Amino acid sequence: MQNDKKYDIRACLKDIELSIAEIYQFLPAKRNFQEFQKDLKTRKAVERNIEIIGEAMGRILKADPTFPITDSRKIVDTRNRIIHGYDSVSEDIIWLIICKYLPILEKEIKKFL
Repeated sequence: MQNDKKYDIRACLKDIELSIAEIYQFLPAKRNFQEFQKDLKTRKAVERNIEIIGEAMGRILKADPTFPITDSRKIVDTRNRIIHGYDSVSEDIIWLIICKYLPILEKEIKKFL
């Protein structure tokens, strides 16, 4: 059973890694908030990948509630807010996540992979 947990966590970590990479691919070469605001497809694609990151983090926490990822609970909460409070998700918050928090998460994920 222990090996199953590790395998599930590793699969979730890979999903998070892939979602972060996709978010970066969707963004224009020069990161510009105004361009991001104007591009509905990119905003929706980024939101979807943040949902995937939050879902994967939730699964990791179910397998190991003490898994050492910074702000892991907030990551899950963000996913829930995007899905359930879709009408209150601001572009500013999504941009903050992209610029400030994704690089931190990316570094932590790479340590475990």
